[in-house]
Amino acid sequence: MQSLPDQCRKLISERAAARAPALPVGFREDAYGLDPRQKLDWAVPAGAAKAPLLLFVHGGGWSIGDKRMGAGQKGAHFLGRGWAFASTNYRLVPQATVEQQAADVAAAVAWLRKQPGVDASRIVLMGHSAGAHLAALVATDPTYLRAAGVPMAAIRGVVLLDGAGYDVGEQMATRRNLAQSMYEQAFSKDPARQAKLSPARHAEAPNAANWLILPVASRRDSTAQSENLAAKLRAAGAKATVSPQAGKTHSSLNKELGSPDDPSTAEVDRFLAALR
Repeated sequence: MQSLPDQCRKLISERAAARAPALPVGFREDAYGLDPRQKLDWAVPAGAAKAPLLLFVHGGGWSIGDKRMGAGQKGAHFLGRGWAFASTNYRLVPQATVEQQAADVAAAVAWLRKQPGVDASRIVLMGHSAGAHLAALVATDPTYLRAAGVPMAAIRGVVLLDGAGYDVGEQMATRRNLAQSMYEQAFSKDPARQAKLSPARHAEAPNAANWLILPVASRRDSTAQSENLAAKLRAAGAKATVSPQAGKTHSSLNKELGSPDDPSTAEVDRFLAALR
């Protein structure tokens, strides 16, 4: 997918989204903005007065992807553990910029904080791949949450699933980067803009206080980027754990999260339980 032209990748993504499963029972789809992409699926555990919220941000190289396909089994699993769950879409490159995508994630947070049954002070961001980058950016650069009227303290934790772009310039400088054209389309060739959109360059306080970073163990770039981000977060006073996931691929880590007996899911569950 990364080596295909943008038009081809978008066509594949649109056809896949058309085959996305129906809205799960108990969930509703709502708009948090005026653009057709500014929609999210969400649900609150039955009978919950104020449930903590887990917001999932899908991947897709900043230019493709869909909230429902990306969420998979996560919603049912985390609802069963007492968490409100939401999965959000956002505007896509090249029709939108990465800056606008991060603003969309922050706007989704702001909208969800106002909904009944959601505890506005206990929110966790989770993202996969490009979604991990966006979740990390929103949880390190206070610009986006501030513009949406959300205090950084409301983000109790962050879960990152196999992101490799926490320092964009460093990743783009990697030899034989198969995703180079995708990164250039999203971040341009401007080093200053690449730095501005790098979570690792915003790791000085304030940040979200608690982080669980799960790279795929066999991916050197993802693991190195994760360790670098975590070290900078810890230096700034946050708690950040990196746990490389053995036996997983970039796809399976996300697809299997929320399934029974999945070790990655168990690790996320322990992290979330410690935040409540």
